[in-house]
Amino acid sequence: MRARVLIRPKAGILDPQGQAVERALPALGFSGVANVHVGRLIELDVEDSNQLPAMCERLLANPLIEDYEIIESA
Repeated sequence: MRARVLIRPKAGILDPQGQAVERALPALGFSGVANVHVGRLIELDVEDSNQLPAMCERLLANPLIEDYEIIESA
């Protein structure tokens, strides 16, 4: 099974990369941009999707500062 894990900073956690992007976009002529957050996407093939939450908690995400969302596809 193919799965995607979307990892984002938790609400209220400092996101310096997101802040840098938010400042750069208006400088490049893009207006009306706010609350930019930069995360990451991990795609993997797994035999047992029941293991995905444990994988996220133990390695893929930092549960203290990041939230994750698992998106399974056939």
